[in-house]
Amino acid sequence: MASLRVSISILTLYLSTFILNSVLSLSKCSTYLPENHRALFIFGDSLFDTGNNDYINATTFLQANYPPYGETFFKYPTGRFSDGRVIPDFIAEYAKLPLIPPYLNPGYHDEHIYGVNFASAGAGALVETNQGRVIDLKTQALYFAQVSKLFRQKLGEKEAKKLQSRAVYIFSVGVNDYAAPVFTSSNGNGVLPYPQQEIVDLVIGNITAVIKKIYNEGGRKFGFLNAVPANCIPGLRIFVNGTSIDACLEQEASALARLHNSALSKMLQKLEKQLKGFRYSITDFYNAIIEVIKYPSEYGFKEGNTACCGGGPYRGDFSCGGKRGIEEYQLCSNVNDYVFFDSLHPTEHAAELFAKLMWSGNRDVIESYNLKQLFGI
Repeated sequence: MASLRVSISILTLYLSTFILNSVLSLSKCSTYLPENHRALFIFGDSLFDTGNNDYINATTFLQANYPPYGETFFKYPTGRFSDGRVIPDFIAEYAKLPLIPPYLNPGYHDEHIYGVNFASAGAGALVETNQGRVIDLKTQALYFAQVSKLFRQKLGEKEAKKLQSRAVYIFSVGVNDYAAPVFTSSNGNGVLPYPQQEIVDLVIGNITAVIKKIYNEGGRKFGFLNAVPANCIPGLRIFVNGTSIDACLEQEASALARLHNSALSKMLQKLEKQLKGFRYSITDFYNAIIEVIKYPSEYGFKEGNTACCGGGPYRGDFSCGGKRGIEEYQLCSNVNDYVFFDSLHPTEHAAELFAKLMWSGNRDVIESYNLKQLFGI
């Protein structure tokens, strides 16, 4: 009987060890990624922010966590500056990924394997752009470095490098650096902190530094929206003398966007020659916005100048939601008719259009690769 008990004890110990080793083995195997795994990492401003500003000390001017934001798709405000989804949400869908969570949302850290959204409404490439109220681009890059470290710890060096080299990194940044001084002044005559060419050089320099930091962590594939003619969107158009599209294109923020876009293209072409395996995409957001403003009906809209939500000329006073100092605001009856949802941001319908251009646009709107091609490499 004693020998039987010993045998049972040994068998129990053996089975326990076998089960434990099997669990550990499965756990270890689960850290290896399938060959076709891709991730999406998102940087920039309110065009891409999916709610990070809900978790920082931002003002209501830089938050969209109240109605009517979010009411079309999510049925509640999510922190997105839209009636529904924003551009990266559609990019994730096209790439067959789940919605990419905001980095600061405490409930999503296990989902980083599919990517992370670091974007912050109001952010720029310059630290001083809306300083203290946003997550600037440099800080977004530091957050990515922390995620990269977690990948190395969880997956090991080899698998972490594989994930990061196959991932795509998309950016919407720069416009706030040029437009914030105009928008935050009472009469639209805000003074830029530097001369035009100097501020463009600083913005491009900071973007370059972030790209190189991500490259050093393993990133190889980068996608950019270029800068829009900011004076042509409702929130800044109210400061323009004249109602024509040509009048808004002549203003300073729009002129700076053209300088920025030229410099961005030259910088990325240079990096492509300098950095092994580096690939990029630029979507011509500047001319895409002009097109839908001038010819909305050709793209499925009825109104390209005036926002759906807001007040004043072009509904450009940024009162949407009634929590930014102006309680009264107007809200359109059919949001899908409009290019702009509030004074500064596209509707979900327009975001989908721009996401499609980024994803599968041809050489008329894309420089180098489109995002579909980058995901396929």
